[in-house]
Amino acid sequence: MIAGDTEVEQPAVQGADMEITVSRQDLLKELTATQSVVERKTTIPILSNFLIEAEGDRLQITATDLDQAIRTSTAVKIKKPGSCTIPARKLYDYIKLLPDGDISINLLENHWVQIRSGRSKTKMVGMARANYPQIPEFPSIASTSISIPALRTLISRTIFAISNEESRYTLNGALMVLKAESIAMVATDGHRLSFVEKPNENLEGISGEKRVLVPRKALQELLVLLANTDAEKVDFADDEHTLFFRVGHRTLSSRKLTGQFPNFEAVMPRDNTRFAVVRSSELGAAIQRVAQFADERSGAIRLRLEDNELKISANSSEAGESEDTIDTPYTGEVIGVGFNSSYILEFLKALDNQGEVRLEFKDSQAAGQMRPEDPDAEYKYRYVLMPMRI
Repeated sequence: MIAGDTEVEQPAVQGADMEITVSRQDLLKELTATQSVVERKTTIPILSNFLIEAEGDRLQITATDLDQAIRTSTAVKIKKPGSCTIPARKLYDYIKLLPDGDISINLLENHWVQIRSGRSKTKMVGMARANYPQIPEFPSIASTSISIPALRTLISRTIFAISNEESRYTLNGALMVLKAESIAMVATDGHRLSFVEKPNENLEGISGEKRVLVPRKALQELLVLLANTDAEKVDFADDEHTLFFRVGHRTLSSRKLTGQFPNFEAVMPRDNTRFAVVRSSELGAAIQRVAQFADERSGAIRLRLEDNELKISANSSEAGESEDTIDTPYTGEVIGVGFNSSYILEFLKALDNQGEVRLEFKDSQAAGQMRPEDPDAEYKYRYVLMPMRI
């Protein structure tokens, strides 16, 4: 091709030469992995499209909402390389309805895209490739690898404690703390704090301590990617503005949350000397029963420790009152504390309602702490709850 020959260059810029054949099953798998990022309602129409790029023997698919992006790829037969953008939801819904087999995708003039499968033939209205936003590339250096089971556990045990209030910007994500021999994650909404650490996790490329704030939406996407991969490790890297997580052949990039995360170490209770140990499943079942009679707005229940018993109670003028009792070895001073029932149930759910939990208290006004009762646990898990006045 002669440089400067605009007659030849123009179709290539539009990607009008693209002609590929791809397995419907392979294509659907990657569209499924990326479509959740696509903006459903956006003032920028191009963000409702997938970016499709065919080169060599791979078809690369990208979706972004400007805050984050997922880039993935699949094997493809390329007759003519090129690129285009296709309405994401329409393409995904259409490919789902096609039978298994090969699909051919051709780019026509004016950004129209033709899709053929067996005796089905469809044309979709695309948009100019040139209008698609630039997606940051995974950095070539400064990355480390995190085991997938560890990262999945850290996220699932903290994500529910992230604040829903958009005004509390620095609480709209979880803080990931990377050290050479451990990884931890912490999240708080100001009413409760969830902290989990995996010691003895060897992170090459990390010296000292590295702290990054990961937005909730990126954590949600990560959980999906981690659940649908055969890979054992996640490659992590970051630059000034972006976080990168590479899971097998898929890469999630996310804009960093900026700002100062609260000093969570200062919140951790140090003198909660009164404690009880109960089975997670027993505690969860009792709270679910009692919470039916809690105030609907606050969800407040009372935990009361007395002679070898944990009493769980709630009452409201609208619903009535309820009390459940669990036997537990306790001989200390009687203590009663109010908590949001949903907060405790979310913690127990993160533990799959398995094993025993230790409930630690100082007095009725101080924060309570909950943790799995297992000195040999692979993860150190602490859950701090602010008390409620009932």
